[in-house]
Amino acid sequence: MAKQDYYELLGVAKGASADEIKKAYRKMAMQYHPDRNQGDKDAEHKFKEINEAYDVLKDEQKRAAYDRFGHGAFENGRGGAGGGFGGFDFGGGGGGFADIFDEMFGEFMGGRRGGGGGASGRGQDLRYNLEIGLEEAFKGTTANVRVPSTVACDSCSGSGAAAGTQPVTCPTCQGHGKVRAQQGFFTIERTCPACHGQGRVIKDPCKSCGGAGRLRKEKTLQVNIPAGVEDGTRIRLAGEGEAGLRGAPPGDLYIFLAIAPHPIFQRDGANIHCRVPIPMTTAALGGMVEVPTIEGSRTKVTVPPGTQSGHQFRIKGKGMSVLRSQQRGDMYIQAVVETPVNLTKKQQELLREFDTAGKEGSHPQSEGFFAKVKELWEDLKD
Repeated sequence: MAKQDYYELLGVAKGASADEIKKAYRKMAMQYHPDRNQGDKDAEHKFKEINEAYDVLKDEQKRAAYDRFGHGAFENGRGGAGGGFGGFDFGGGGGGFADIFDEMFGEFMGGRRGGGGGASGRGQDLRYNLEIGLEEAFKGTTANVRVPSTVACDSCSGSGAAAGTQPVTCPTCQGHGKVRAQQGFFTIERTCPACHGQGRVIKDPCKSCGGAGRLRKEKTLQVNIPAGVEDGTRIRLAGEGEAGLRGAPPGDLYIFLAIAPHPIFQRDGANIHCRVPIPMTTAALGGMVEVPTIEGSRTKVTVPPGTQSGHQFRIKGKGMSVLRSQQRGDMYIQAVVETPVNLTKKQQELLREFDTAGKEGSHPQSEGFFAKVKELWEDLKD
């Protein structure tokens, strides 16, 4: 009995979109699902047919083949014009129709969909996380890092062949790295299974590296960190990744920087912020305070009389270095007025005398706040 057309089975036009096909399939699958039609052999058969149709039409490659060759595209052992594909399988196994499309159109579609790395054997890139201090980020520094990696084998100079021998041309592909096979009216080109695309094979492998041309080893590298780097900066060391397979180019090493928290300074881009406690008497009467700077020196800040907590002082050019520049950011000092503790009796008496002798307007913030509170209470009483 001839199979029904897949499009007719799902009730869609031949030019239907993928969404239309999916919608039609869901509707019919719910209608003929065995759970809804228990004991109905016809419904069970119909359910299998619509699943078979959807399995083909949802896949672009299978659908293209079906549109051209009909059901014959999936029937084994039928050659000739308009016939089947000579046993090609559309599933995930080797030698399938999907593999043929990958081989034929892979370069145009952005490469193969799966599988291992390329035949070049280039070494893998490596990542190393390095934490530095804020002062090191300001000045720049040189750090020594120890990286577990692979290096070229000294015994065979990275060739993978034993001393006195050399890799020879692969007899399977004659050095091309690929082999061709004729299947029906298709010519299939694949990576050579003997040399894995290298074009050469090793008859007498190096005993030190087993023919890989590289060995696992920890290496120490010196990393130059420029002044002004920020948290998350990435530094690339070209060619310092893993060694390539049998003399292939090495990968790169990427250093990712993290800047440790500082006990005094907080960084904001090129600027630095610092909270500085100021004695109550200095804040009230005015004076000078010394504050540290990121370069390790000190600088004096003039505190005007009546300075309040939270007031900021800006010191130009005392912030962080700017990467690849001679410029520097600014430093912001935030005043934190300190209330004295552990007072002597004499100090307590002096403060009470000061409080008693106080005049209106000497505490503008608190006086203004409680004046507003008083107004609010009076409004509530009314």
